[in-house]
Amino acid sequence: MAFCGISIPFSNPHFLILQNPSSPKPNKPNPPLSPSPFSTTTTAAAAAAAAASSSSTCSNVNSIERLPVHPGRRTVSLSISVGFLLSSIEQPFSNKAQAAQMSELYRYTDSVQGFTLLVPSSWIKVDKAGATALFEDENKKANNAGVVVSPIKISSLGEFGTPQFVADKLIQAERRKESTKEAEVISVSERSGDGGIQVYEFEYKVDSTRGGLKRVFSAAFITSKKLYLLNVTHSDALENPLPIDRRIVLEQVLHSFDSAPST
Repeated sequence: MAFCGISIPFSNPHFLILQNPSSPKPNKPNPPLSPSPFSTTTTAAAAAAAAASSSSTCSNVNSIERLPVHPGRRTVSLSISVGFLLSSIEQPFSNKAQAAQMSELYRYTDSVQGFTLLVPSSWIKVDKAGATALFEDENKKANNAGVVVSPIKISSLGEFGTPQFVADKLIQAERRKESTKEAEVISVSERSGDGGIQVYEFEYKVDSTRGGLKRVFSAAFITSKKLYLLNVTHSDALENPLPIDRRIVLEQVLHSFDSAPST
């Protein structure tokens, strides 16, 4: 990537690329469980039929386990209903566990390079060429947060251009990639960081042949003639959109990116 002629050698294709100038989807709730298709009479009849092929001391659970190899329509339907019920019960617990891990954040500070940010506690720090710091989701490495620090000739982002100007350059760079099918800016903003430095923030989505549809949260600032870039990337597929609670956590990471006293 390049910013005002400075090359930034990061191999991640989704890292923020700045060129030299020349609403979240709501999380779908789980559908309500349908009432059992079997009446008390039908269930009792099925249990009685199963019990007839086993000893009189067998429990109802054992009777279900010893169903014939070629079950009838009612038996198959019952098995499907039980399986659906179990999966419906287990899924919320799994989602809650993942959400709990994402909601726990810790502050990471690099006093040598001079930056700080919040990171999900379930994400691990890994080494990658070109990245000053990179944190990945253990379960899905495509979900990550990375920082790149590079020397630069200008003293502030304002000298380069407005947030919208930078966003336009960013999306143009994304669209030029062969792997990009579609790229769209969602939001652009500016805030003040430590000591009043300008911090530009961007949210955009990229549909790529490498990894599918992703949501990207980016932030950039310049201090002490160094350019600091943050990219937070998360999958956002149509069949599995970014949950609202996870989005809130990622926004916290984005807004926490700031300068820190360097040693």
